[in-house]
Amino acid sequence: MYLTQSTDLALRVLMLLGARDQRRSAADLAERLHVAPQHMAKIVQRLRGHGLVRTSRGRGGGVVLGDGVLERSVGEIVRVLEGPAEAVDCDRPPCPLRDGCRLRSALRTAQEAFLASLNQVRLQELVTGPPEPVLLSLALPSPAASPPPEGS
Repeated sequence: MYLTQSTDLALRVLMLLGARDQRRSAADLAERLHVAPQHMAKIVQRLRGHGLVRTSRGRGGGVVLGDGVLERSVGEIVRVLEGPAEAVDCDRPPCPLRDGCRLRSALRTAQEAFLASLNQVRLQELVTGPPEPVLLSLALPSPAASPPPEGS
């Protein structure tokens, strides 16, 4: 099955935020995930709209995971982000095979199986264990935020 780029990036944002329990700016998330800041702002806004992250403005503001998000299944998160769309759209343009076709039903079954397999994985599992060092390296403060070396 195929996830939209927006959902893919949203999952990566959640993983990065889950790697360290700290507030991140949308600009920092954009830089670390190699995404345009405007695009990241839209992704963060979408995540906030679904209650997956909380945001605050001003000095010391930023983005943090919403309560309980680490315990949610990836399948549940994908369903929220992708919405009720089907793998194929038989209505636009209207498909002449629509009345006698079984493809839509087969693809719907495959899509449900895909999401059911993602229901077996909690977001917490994606940020611990083997992927943790990579996520933590991305979650470290930016080099510009580091203090200057002694003697400078």
